[in-house]
Amino acid sequence: MSNIELMEQLLPYAPLKIAAMDSCIELGRKVDDYIISFRKDNENEITDSPLYSNYRPNSYLVDCNCPRFGSGEAKGILKESIRGTDLFIMTDVCNYSLTYTVNGHVNHMSPDDHYQDLKRIISAATGKAKRINVIMPFLYESRQHKRSKRESLDCALALEELHDMGVANIMTFDAHDPRVQNAIPLSGFDNFQPPYQFMKALFRAVPDLKVDKEHLMIISPDEGAMNRAVYFSNILGVDMGMFYKRRDYSTVVNGRNPIVAHEFLGDDVSGKDVIIVDDMISSGESMLDVALQVKERHAKRVFVCTTFGLFTDGFDKFDEYYEKGYINKVITTNLTYLPAVVNEKPYFITADMSKFLALIIDSLNHDLTIGAVLNPTDKIHALLEKYLGKNVSQNE
Repeated sequence: MSNIELMEQLLPYAPLKIAAMDSCIELGRKVDDYIISFRKDNENEITDSPLYSNYRPNSYLVDCNCPRFGSGEAKGILKESIRGTDLFIMTDVCNYSLTYTVNGHVNHMSPDDHYQDLKRIISAATGKAKRINVIMPFLYESRQHKRSKRESLDCALALEELHDMGVANIMTFDAHDPRVQNAIPLSGFDNFQPPYQFMKALFRAVPDLKVDKEHLMIISPDEGAMNRAVYFSNILGVDMGMFYKRRDYSTVVNGRNPIVAHEFLGDDVSGKDVIIVDDMISSGESMLDVALQVKERHAKRVFVCTTFGLFTDGFDKFDEYYEKGYINKVITTNLTYLPAVVNEKPYFITADMSKFLALIIDSLNHDLTIGAVLNPTDKIHALLEKYLGKNVSQNE
């Protein structure tokens, strides 16, 4: 039985409210629309319960914002009652498009600014909401998740701070290292993966993709992405290869040790389509280098799948590699901000996560298990069966 069918038989934990912050408002509206559609035709024998009094409002979104003073200081405001509600706060800490003014100077909001605004909204809700949940697709400071020298542990500190502020559940996607949840072992922490949405978007964009060992291979761009690549290769029944990075540990550039070379471990990729999977594209330097190397090994087509497309150095290099035939498609989710220019890129595909997020929120609001949501294996198998069946019928 699906989660949506189970929801028809269960009471919600509390009336649902979603505080989609300015950084995440577009995604929040899509999620809101999906939840409204989920509940529109939900009929059962227990709808007389007081908990159903606000079960089907016109919108679950809360009017909230964080206005700033001329000095750059801010405050969080909830413009409607959230007393007794199950509050889900959505924020995108990577949305650099938002600005504010400090003594007449325009500043773009950094992850630190978004995190402070999140705490302001939590502070405004604490003691009023029945339960506070945070949806932070890109986990704040998740790249600073471990200590290799005398340095700060920013991600762990942030998680502890949210726990101490009364946050019951923290939901994120494709955490750089999910073991960081050990900082708050007694709190709710869920790390979701988007492989189903990747495959769905890829099958739609590339209808002639052949999913078998002779025509397709999964590549991990480094040792950190191995788990993702292993999962993809197992579920699709294809081979996997891996690159590992040789770095110059004597120097630091932009906060990290520069990559000297990528070394490949795996079978021959010649003549095969290749899917490179990773958690994020930051500058894209590493991913593009891997794409170039597999093309030099005579791969047929290169598809890049990454949860977060940050593109911190812009799109010029990606445009160049596409024109030269080194990459064919780049698939990222809409969990973080993407500039409008991506819609003009012939190689760019967005994997929409809004329905998935709506299902997560609705399931948690009904206190349903999300084990099936966390593990999309069955859905991918069904998608693959449908895709292969469609291709067979077309060939016939």
